[in-house]
Amino acid sequence: MNDISQIVDSLENRISKLLHKLEVLKKANAKLTKDLIVSENKSSELQLAIDDWEEKYQSLKMANSMLGGETEKREAKLKINTLIREIDQCIVQLSE
Repeated sequence: MNDISQIVDSLENRISKLLHKLEVLKKANAKLTKDLIVSENKSSELQLAIDDWEEKYQSLKMANSMLGGETEKREAKLKINTLIREIDQCIVQLSE
């Protein structure tokens, strides 16, 4: 009978330890989930900033190409022609 009591006590002790470990892991998981959400939000903000800077870079590049030499002028003309074609396509789609 004493052996059974020791076995039961041992099992209770192990179960208690496992339950404690489970709680610790749940807390760690919750913290990691929160950190992941914060990191994803920061990543989204950084991506928006990158997109903004890329747009500013393209605008600056276009302005510089209009002021620059022959190759820049050609690039600006091509870009303007592309924009005109896109506007024409929009007009065609709107008129349909």
